[in-house]
Amino acid sequence: MNTPGARHDPCVALFDLDGTLTWRDTLLPFLAGYLIRHPQHLWALWRLLPMLAAYVAQRDRGALKSRAIRMVMGGASRASVDAWAEVFVDSLQSRHMLRPAALAALGAHRASGDHLVLMSASPDLYVPRIGRLLEFERTLCTEVIWRGDRLDGHLKTPNRYGEEKLRCLAWLRTQYPALRIVAYGNSASDLIHMQQADGAVLVNGSPGARRRAAGVGIPTAEWH
Repeated sequence: MNTPGARHDPCVALFDLDGTLTWRDTLLPFLAGYLIRHPQHLWALWRLLPMLAAYVAQRDRGALKSRAIRMVMGGASRASVDAWAEVFVDSLQSRHMLRPAALAALGAHRASGDHLVLMSASPDLYVPRIGRLLEFERTLCTEVIWRGDRLDGHLKTPNRYGEEKLRCLAWLRTQYPALRIVAYGNSASDLIHMQQADGAVLVNGSPGARRRAAGVGIPTAEWH
């Protein structure tokens, strides 16, 4: 199928990360890999059950994300976090975590002269590195707090998920006022901002997400 960005006029191609460009979530393997390399933090796993219980009670994805980061990496030095982030991002292709069809779509937009923007709810501990690896012009993601050289892990920005992505889309329109925005995402929550884009494709969506996309006129695709 033709991508919605397949036109002569440049557009802004807005890509989600987890499940869209990648085969799966990236935060869990990022945290697990850090924990494997720093087993002295294993003692903190006692917080896992209270953390999950708090999520069940509150349904706050941002709070869950912050607690998970603090549980595994809280107090870590910037040097140790950056060192692991570099290894993790550099290994994405060798570990086959990036979808070839997604990279092809990204390359087609790049060849058309489109502006590439990566927008993810995953944290800025590693997402900007992925943005640089894949040659995105801008990266918008959830930001976390540092205390000097040590990772605090509380969220500096709202969790860039659902309605927050819609606010980010509105901000992007101020940065590219004359251009169409074409959005790619994989989840039902992405449909919130995708409905307000000038073009959109739901990729790799669950059956429920595909039904919702069909209901609002957003086409779907499978990227392998």
